[in-house]
Amino acid sequence: MTRGMTPQSIISLPGVYRPQADTRLLAHELAQEEVGPSTELLEISTGTGALALSAAARGARVTAVDVSWRAVTTARLNGLRQRLPLRVLHGDFADRTRGRRFDMLLTNPPYVPSPEPGLPSHGPQRAWDAGSDGRHIIDRICADAPALLRPGGVLLMVHSAMCGAEETVGRLEDGGLTARVTTRASVPWGPVLRSRRAWLQDRGLADEGAEREELVVIRARHL
Repeated sequence: MTRGMTPQSIISLPGVYRPQADTRLLAHELAQEEVGPSTELLEISTGTGALALSAAARGARVTAVDVSWRAVTTARLNGLRQRLPLRVLHGDFADRTRGRRFDMLLTNPPYVPSPEPGLPSHGPQRAWDAGSDGRHIIDRICADAPALLRPGGVLLMVHSAMCGAEETVGRLEDGGLTARVTTRASVPWGPVLRSRRAWLQDRGLADEGAEREELVVIRARHL
């Protein structure tokens, strides 16, 4: 996050995912990219809008999308507080951006494996629950990214290695993009993963006694 933006300067309405380790990891990777006034950027699952605002602070023209009205309201409020232009849309990212292309896609999507096979329709868990393998939203982004990116455009996505970084890279490459893992980080389990320990172990998604998960950032480029 740039221009003096810190987790403390970003407000979050109740039930909206606050910037955490995955947000910071993606922000670090975003800082390595060439972003400026000529960049048209889409953030999928914007949450508080912290990452979108980091790009807007560098001059990018940013559209942010989230399925949660609370997240949309939070991101808009943070844009006003930071005095940065930010277009925030409510709804499904594919529906709200149909026919448009971008220079960059940025996303910290829901990726936590859940005992519930479908996606939650309400509540704060919409920000993290993503089906039994954690890939419900990841796979949709992989499928839609080639049509959303302009030639030379870049996708940056963060998710847990528990979901399968190699599968994400493979799906993006199947869509005609070049893709690779650019960074990895080990972070302590949060309360959601701790509460699902037995289920994750039964599914083979976590080792017995595990206390940390690996986060990955994947960078893909449209040829």
